[in-house]
Amino acid sequence: MLQSAFAYLTSLFASTGFWLPAAVVLVAGLMRGFAGFGSAMLMAPIFAILFGPTDMIATVVAIELAVSLQLFPQARRECDWRIIGPMSLVACLAMPFGVWLLASVDKGLIVKIVSAIIVLFVAVLATGVRWKGERSVVAGSAVGVISGMMMSVTSVGGPPVLIYLLAGNDPPARHRANIITYYMATQIPLIAILFWSGLAGWDSLARGVVLLPLMLLGSWIGAKLFQPENERLYRNVALLILFCAGAFGLLRDYVMP
Repeated sequence: MLQSAFAYLTSLFASTGFWLPAAVVLVAGLMRGFAGFGSAMLMAPIFAILFGPTDMIATVVAIELAVSLQLFPQARRECDWRIIGPMSLVACLAMPFGVWLLASVDKGLIVKIVSAIIVLFVAVLATGVRWKGERSVVAGSAVGVISGMMMSVTSVGGPPVLIYLLAGNDPPARHRANIITYYMATQIPLIAILFWSGLAGWDSLARGVVLLPLMLLGSWIGAKLFQPENERLYRNVALLILFCAGAFGLLRDYVMP
């Protein structure tokens, strides 16, 4: 029985080997631990190339969901449900349309879309551009629609939500709780929709479970290494890593023909 289980786990990484995706997840965990963001954005373009876009989404979301489950009990007490409730509901309603796009769009194009979103997000954060409008149910719902579609097509639905939420005057603890709760509220429905549509199977979910300990280890080490006085340095390192991952996804066909 143990031999068959090991053979199954080995088959999950038969086409890629284990150590490359393991290294990606470990670095993503480190980045999440010391910078607080970016783990899904680092994994998405690389995993889309390694495993294909549909399997990538289920694997990345499974890893991220496990981390969200760990953080949610405390975050739900700090969360502003008046903002997160409507936004996450609308995001979930938009997901089936995004899944339809996922099944219809060329897989190579999806890799480029994921990569372009990441490069654009890095540019927005690096230049300090911020949301100037008011935070309202209508604006939050519009952000939710965009995020829900992006999440179901690329697994990267965070950028519009982060830009929108971080524009407010809430304390850092509230920002963190809002982001964690939004991910928690949207990741479970997304996995369910992917399975219901037949686009994802148990292999992609199992792959996420196998890689999860490396994410938890990396985030723990990153949190231990974090020093508040070096926050800007950590943020810039995270942005540089994300930019390199996004640029690789965009230029892969040219540098690796």
